[in-house]
Order: sequence, then C-alpha cells, then structure tokens
Amino acid sequence: MSDTPDYTPPAVWKWESESGGTFAKINRPIAGPTHDKALKVGKHPLQLYSLATPNGVKVTVMLEELLALGHSGAEYDAWLIDISEGDQFGSGFVAVNPNSKIPALMDHSTTPPTRVFESGAILLYLAEKFGAFLPQEHGARTECLNWLFWQMGSAPYLGGGFGHFYAYAPEKFEYPINRFTMEVKRQLDVLDRHLADHAYMAGADYTIADMAIWAWYGQLVLGRLYSAAEFLDVESYTHVMRWAKEIDARPTVQRGRMVNRSFGDPSMQLHERHDASDFETSTQDKLSKAE
Repeated sequence: MSDTPDYTPPAVWKWESESGGTFAKINRPIAGPTHDKALKVGKHPLQLYSLATPNGVKVTVMLEELLALGHSGAEYDAWLIDISEGDQFGSGFVAVNPNSKIPALMDHSTTPPTRVFESGAILLYLAEKFGAFLPQEHGARTECLNWLFWQMGSAPYLGGGFGHFYAYAPEKFEYPINRFTMEVKRQLDVLDRHLADHAYMAGADYTIADMAIWAWYGQLVLGRLYSAAEFLDVESYTHVMRWAKEIDARPTVQRGRMVNRSFGDPSMQLHERHDASDFETSTQDKLSKAE
C-alpha cells in the first residue's frame, strides 16, 4: 500500500485512541506507574529485571561472560518483565527505571543499592565494576565506547523505525519502509566496512561494544529479527556475517540468549535465572516433556 496524502497534522496533537499495531495497548504519551507492584529480589547482589529482546540479551550475555571469566560477584537473579502485559509500568520497576524500558538492574552490593538503567549504561557499569570487556588503554577504550554509543544511537532506526513499519505496523506504507530500510542497510554497510579490517568492533579483542551491536545487528543478519533477512539481503554483508556467527557460537552467548526468553523455540526459553544450574534443569525438563 502506498502512502495516502490526505492527512494533515493537527495544530496540537492529542491522545484520543490507541495507535494500532503490535504493543498498541501499552503505548501511551505519559510516564509513571500504572499500578502498584513490588519487584522480587533474589539471593544475589545483582538483580536483573528484563526480557530477551535485543536490549535484554546484551546484559544477560555480559553477565554470563563475566561468570565464565570467574567473576563470582557477577552471579545474578534474572526476573521476567512481560512488556506485552505492562509489567514495565509497575511501581517497583518504574522506581528502578523511570523510563519504563527493559532491562533494569539493581546492584545490592552497594550501600545504598545502585540502580542502573539503559542497556548501554548497564554494560559499561558492569565492565567497570569487574574490570572486564572494556580496554584500559585510553585509545582502545575510546574506540570501544565509540561503537557502544554508535549502537545506542543507531538501533532505534532498526527497531522503532524499520522493525515497526516493516513487521508491526497495522498497515504497510511505502515511504517509512523505504526510508528505514535504506538507513538499516547503510548501518550494515558501516559495520561491514569496519569489520573487513577488524576482528571485533574495537579491534582484536571482544568487548562490550560487540555484545551491544551483536544483540541487534548480529541477530538481524542471522535471521532472528523481523523475518527480514532476505528482504535486507543480509548475506551480502559478508564481514558482518562472519563476526555474527563467531560470536553466536560462544556458549556464554547461547546461555545469555535464553535468559528471560518467553517466546520462540521452547528449547531456548529460560523465563527466570537464579543459578547456573537453571540452564541444566531447564534443558532436562524440556527433554522429559518431549519423551
């Protein structure tokens, strides 16, 4: 369907009805809680409240990577926040993240406990707290942060732009799909040209920049976002594909993808995570149910 030219924006916009499309019932133009609901707190200092969207996956991958390096202080409880049901508007969640977006983290190892919201801020917080996946040398650190913030600024065009109009909008309009497809392909070209000369985003070492970008663009080229791989001709971005597959093969990444997942392949779902043994228990339960 092509765009219709007969809409004239009002002088003052008013919220009079749902905007339509997926998640329409939870979208609104005001902030703050809609209901009282305390957040659960588990046994570990780090309490994560999230969902396995790309932004959520960034953080669970980071936590699993830290644990694999032997940082026992990175043990965490991960609680499922169902954004389709409006859990992010509960009073407890809003107290941790006034922006009502996942993921949100509480660090109870500090006095008072420290709240951390925005996925990029959580990655940086954990990297500095544990001294891992963030280069210490000034130039390398800056390059890592360049790419971390590139992702934070670029992904809204992929998710809220392309993803919304291509996959979720109630009607398909040519202009926004073309506009955001062009931008996403430009972004993929930025990554492909860079990765032609670099093993990872910040150079020779795997960092939080890779975790952040892979969760969105790596999963996109691997065919996991918006059923858009063929439409975007992702196979043509050979260097991004090489990098995405290499990171995807990491056991830590595979575990991180499972945490707080409540959709898709049942074998990849671990709704809550409170101990490393939860991965084994989850797999055993699924195998027994399949028999």
